[in-house]
Amino acid sequence: MAVRACGLIIYRRLRPAPSSNSIEYLLLQTSYGTHHWTPPKGHVDPGEDDLQTAFRETQEEAGLQASQLTLIEGYKKELHYPVRGKPKTVVYWLAEMKDCNTEIKLSDEHQAFQWLKLEDACKFAEYEDMQATLKEVHQFLCSRE
Repeated sequence: MAVRACGLIIYRRLRPAPSSNSIEYLLLQTSYGTHHWTPPKGHVDPGEDDLQTAFRETQEEAGLQASQLTLIEGYKKELHYPVRGKPKTVVYWLAEMKDCNTEIKLSDEHQAFQWLKLEDACKFAEYEDMQATLKEVHQFLCSRE
């Protein structure tokens, strides 16, 4: 059976004027394994739907409440890759910070966080599918402006 996880790709806009340069993405550095960088995400609990999982994990891992975020309609991405020989599916939604100065409070699952422009976010996110997803998200956001 495939492992299923869900999360949110969170971004903020630094200036009031829409510009692709004003967008930063939130990545968290894990405190286990290879210390890779990832958006907040985690496994689906029994009785939970995917979106509930994404919001719960974001609250647990980054200290962000659903009320501090705006879910962006029209974007949802499923990634499929093996982890320790088992298939894993991760579903991401896109959410914008309502207040770009909201404090991030990490759980012990992560040791650091960064707000990164697309180019740097892609460098930090070592996995090709996450890099491609970030670029896709950026294109999606820019096409809406």
